Amino acid sequence: MQPTVRPTDAELAILRVLWERGPSTVRQVFEVLSEEKDLGYTTVLKMLQIMHEKGLVQRDITDRVHTFSTTQTQTQTQRHLLDDLLDKAFGGSSTSLVMQALATRKASREELAEIRKLLDLAEGRKR
Repeated sequence: MQPTVRPTDAELAILRVLWERGPSTVRQVFEVLSEEKDLGYTTVLKMLQIMHEKGLVQRDITDRVHTFSTTQTQTQTQRHLLDDLLDKAFGGSSTSLVMQALATRKASREELAEIRKLLDLAEGRKR
């Protein structure tokens, strides 16, 4: 995926399936998504074709079965999206982003402990 290509919400749903399951056929993606939403098989097929044209997924046509996989890892995609959000909504301020994230949703003890570890690591690198 090029940094300028931002997946839509529907495309992100498909990417999440592929990140979770790994390379999958249209039918496999359809089966997972249809548990949550009322989608048609041809809709999922068309979306995957568009995503292929955009460079969000790659297609393997072995034994006449089309298997799709992501071109970027979940972390890479999240970083692109976060970078864009950080610039557009928070003026590039990581502090504002983190403060809003923590104010919007209650973090679990485990999440707070992980955040503390990351902060400790970041402070250790600065010293």
